[in-house]
Amino acid sequence: MKKLSILLLLVIALPGCAFSALAKDFDDLPIVGSMKLEYAQRFGVDYLADGCSLISIQEGGRFLLVPEGQEPPLNIDKDIAVLRQPLENIYLAATSAMCLFDALGALGHISMSGTKADGWHIENARAAMDRGEITYAGKYSAPDYEMLMANNCGLAIESTMVNQKPEVIEKLESLGIVVMVERSSYETHPLGRTEWIKLYGLLCGKDDLAEDLFGRQVVYLDNTLTENTGKTVAFFYISSTGNAVARKSGDYVAKMIELAGGNYVFADLGDGDSATGSVNLEMERFYSVAKDADIVIYNSSIDGEVRTIAELLAKSHLLADFRAVQNGDVWCTSKNLFQETTEFGLMISDMNRIFTGDLGDTTQLNFYYKLR
Repeated sequence: MKKLSILLLLVIALPGCAFSALAKDFDDLPIVGSMKLEYAQRFGVDYLADGCSLISIQEGGRFLLVPEGQEPPLNIDKDIAVLRQPLENIYLAATSAMCLFDALGALGHISMSGTKADGWHIENARAAMDRGEITYAGKYSAPDYEMLMANNCGLAIESTMVNQKPEVIEKLESLGIVVMVERSSYETHPLGRTEWIKLYGLLCGKDDLAEDLFGRQVVYLDNTLTENTGKTVAFFYISSTGNAVARKSGDYVAKMIELAGGNYVFADLGDGDSATGSVNLEMERFYSVAKDADIVIYNSSIDGEVRTIAELLAKSHLLADFRAVQNGDVWCTSKNLFQETTEFGLMISDMNRIFTGDLGDTTQLNFYYKLR
């Protein structure tokens, strides 16, 4: 009787500890909270009473994150993959996630990359590969399985492109490697993509830092919100075949232009159900729609930066007829936007300064510079 009384006192005094000792079945663990998300809609996180976190990714599966030194509950649903902290030796094939790990100071959790060093525009990632701290382990469609096994890889973070290679997912899982297909590219709001930093912060035990970094981008956006400026904007690059490659109307770049107070020149371009953000256009069609745009932003992410109007015209002489070119209101992206998910709020702020003319003598912003 005395022992029973002591046990009951422990249960009352230490409800969290007592519960995790008694509730060993997954189905017996209540949800005690959920991650607050402001813009992201493609993932969610529920916090369980034993300290584990249940991650759900839309059309990407469920994952149970187990804290270091703790055993997972029993009888976990078969569709739930178990991840144990600390997560190390990650194979990262989703390029958009690297900047989020970098911002968190969590590159040490990644030991293998699906992109070679010269493919990274993120300096810390490239330097880590040059030092051998992150090794190229094959592209997403053909990973080096032997290297992954030799490095004790427990988690492969893939983009949705891997869904075109289901055999890769099957092989990784057969080797005991958990596959997480991140779907940030399907977020409808630009800051929805940025908010995935909260997921990676959770995985790496940097939740508070992730909240802070995301909050800064929300502040940039909140301070940018403005009435529409009426300025029309063409965002594109010229391919090696001479075609214009523009972002589709529902793409996150078009949404950033809208949030910054501009009007993207293409009102109905591309397939809204497709995750592909770019559309190839014959120059004549592009010319007819974009030539009267008030502002041109040349996308240097694919074929490299241009510094002068002359260099831009060398890509297509038809651009000389563009209103923005004639007025000298032509800007170029200075970084790879697709590898800078972390700072979309700041990018929108930069765009707003361009659209409102809030520049003074400034020709170099955080993510854009004006062509000479």
